[in-house]
Amino acid sequence: CFLTGAAKLVVVIAIFLLTFYVISQVFEIKMDANLGHIFARSALDAAARSTKPPRYKCGISKACPEKHFAFKMSSGAANVVGPKICVEDNVLMSGVKNNVGRGINMALVNGKTGELLDTKFFDMWGGDVAPLIEFLKTIQDGTIVLMTTYDDGATKLNEEARKLIAELGSTSITNLGFRDNWVFCGGKGIKTKSPFEQHIKNNKDTNKYEGWPEVVEMEGCIPQKQD
Repeated sequence: CFLTGAAKLVVVIAIFLLTFYVISQVFEIKMDANLGHIFARSALDAAARSTKPPRYKCGISKACPEKHFAFKMSSGAANVVGPKICVEDNVLMSGVKNNVGRGINMALVNGKTGELLDTKFFDMWGGDVAPLIEFLKTIQDGTIVLMTTYDDGATKLNEEARKLIAELGSTSITNLGFRDNWVFCGGKGIKTKSPFEQHIKNNKDTNKYEGWPEVVEMEGCIPQKQD
């Protein structure tokens, strides 16, 4: 009896150990599979991050060189969506910021630091051109001037206002007409015509919106003013 009982005990112990071994092996396999899945997912995430195109300031298509300010701007869309001006990843004017309006929208930026100095909009349909002229005359040398239209930016413009804007480097301002879309980046004291200007005429045969042309967008790198 003693041997029979001992034999049974040995069998029970053996079964227990075998069961424990099998369970531990299955557990380890599952752990390995889970770890493998985690590592595989991490590798895929890393690969996705490495293939994702880099984002540049203001969402422009390429990085600006040193001592340049990145900017991106757009005109308004008809009389529904306001214009937008961004410099160095800072949105200076937009409908979301609630600081845009019908007419000519303008942001002034320090040419050395990129710091925002002021934002204004001037109603060129129902307003008066005099405040625009007075404001243009106060702009200091070395100031970056970004301008964009919303709805109509030309009806109240006169020769004096157009001349002052042309002195900032604009060439299209002389031809800016009723409901044209226009974006421009120039500067006070600029010696040449600005390369940063886009202009789309209001033309009923080509307009994207009824009575208004398509939105005009522009991006680029503004050279920092040097002493």
